[in-house]
Amino acid sequence: MRQFAVPVAVLTGALVLTGCGSDDAKAQLSVSSAYMPQPVSDMAAGFLDIANKGGAKDELTSVTSDLGPVSVHETVGQAMEEVKSLAVPAHGQLVFKSGGNHLMFDRLKHTLKQGDSVTVKLHFAKSGPLTVEMPVKSATYNPTTGH
Repeated sequence: MRQFAVPVAVLTGALVLTGCGSDDAKAQLSVSSAYMPQPVSDMAAGFLDIANKGGAKDELTSVTSDLGPVSVHETVGQAMEEVKSLAVPAHGQLVFKSGGNHLMFDRLKHTLKQGDSVTVKLHFAKSGPLTVEMPVKSATYNPTTGH
């Protein structure tokens, strides 16, 4: 009986260690509620939600688009400022909404109108990039009412 005790203990330890590398120890990112209000100039804002169902945090480090330069901004009090990254908490979300965090598109390469779509690529510190289609909504669109 003793001769089986050591191999069983080693196998059990290996299974426990394998469990430590589970997907819950990684960020599991998804994007929803993406949209851009129709721009009235060569600048535009973009909004979306990044959910993380994983057990590890990540950071949004940059955003790219064929439409032109994109920067990440946060609003603190009444001031808007560009930031290098924003945290996506484990088992949480990073929300971009009017009056808060947002994407800023500078020097748009062409005019956009309601019904168009903008492709953006979100880059993260640990996770692979996510490509998102961002529909252009009316300039007064409110996601809580759908108008």
